[in-house]
Order: sequence, then structure tokens, then C-alpha cells
Amino acid sequence: MEKFGLVIVHTGNGKGKTTAALGLAIRAWGDGLRVCILQFIKGGWKYGELKTIETLAAVDGRITIKQCGLGFTNTDEHEEDEHKEAADKALAMAREAITSGDWDLVILDEINYAVKFGLITVSDVLSLLDCRPKDLHLVLTGREARPELIERADLVTEMKQVKHPYEQGIKAQKGIEF
Repeated sequence: MEKFGLVIVHTGNGKGKTTAALGLAIRAWGDGLRVCILQFIKGGWKYGELKTIETLAAVDGRITIKQCGLGFTNTDEHEEDEHKEAADKALAMAREAITSGDWDLVILDEINYAVKFGLITVSDVLSLLDCRPKDLHLVLTGREARPELIERADLVTEMKQVKHPYEQGIKAQKGIEF
């Protein structure tokens, strides 16, 4: 079977974009693929998925996850230029991962948020698509994926929120939302 790399976008206002991408990462790892996950916004927090990926990475090094961001951009913890600098570094890491030949699947988690918040441009992301080898699978996650990215993707899934426990006053649950 000829390998054809896909560009996959998980977007929308509903929960599950990162979860879907990480599920795909685990499936790919289980089938022998080499997987690189770069998280553009998340940084500093220890999520359950980090522990899982680190455990899998210890088996054979075919999977890695890196938190490249500084966390939420709507807090006073970091200045906007610090977030932009972190996003620029993540973009450089993404380009390296995409062009290195070391990976079969690269996941750019929350890259659509980085564009939405003006940390990087849609042109920056399109240039990553331009340098992608034809056999590399590339996943882009985050709300409000730009039309230019949706047009270039092979598969687009929009997560739609129908109901959320937060609306009932239930806070985020460990192991489910973080």
C-alpha cells in the first residue's frame, strides 16, 4: 500500500480536538509510526496526556510531546510579546519536525489558537504545509481554523458543543478535561 500523508484539521467550539489528535497519536504509535506532538499554547501544567506520552516514549522513543507555549494568553502572567516569542519558537520546532524525516505523524496542537490570537500568521502555517513531505501526516487543532487551512486539508472535523457540564456549574474534571 502506498503511503499518502494526510493533512487533518480538528476545529470547532466543542470539546475533543486535542483528545482526538492524541487518540490518533496513540493509534499511530501502536501501528509502528513515529509521532511528534507540539503544543502551541499549553505550557507548564502537567496533564494526564503528558504522563501517557512520556510512558510510551520510554518504551522506544517513537513518540514525543513538547509543551511549547506559556499557557493561556488571557492572563497577566506573561506579556503578549513573550507569547509571540514562544509561538515563533514552536513554529521553528514544527518546521524542523516536518522536514527532518524523523517523524511519520506531526501534531501541531492548538496551532489554530496561535493564529486566532495573532501569535503567528495563517501564512506561517501555510508555509508549513508547503514544506511537508507528501508521506507525512500532519494534524492541526484548535478553534476557528482559518478557511485557507480548511481548504488545504484532506480531512476536517468540526467539534460542535451540544451540552457541557460547565453550563450546569460543574468544574473541569481531572482525567476527563485535563
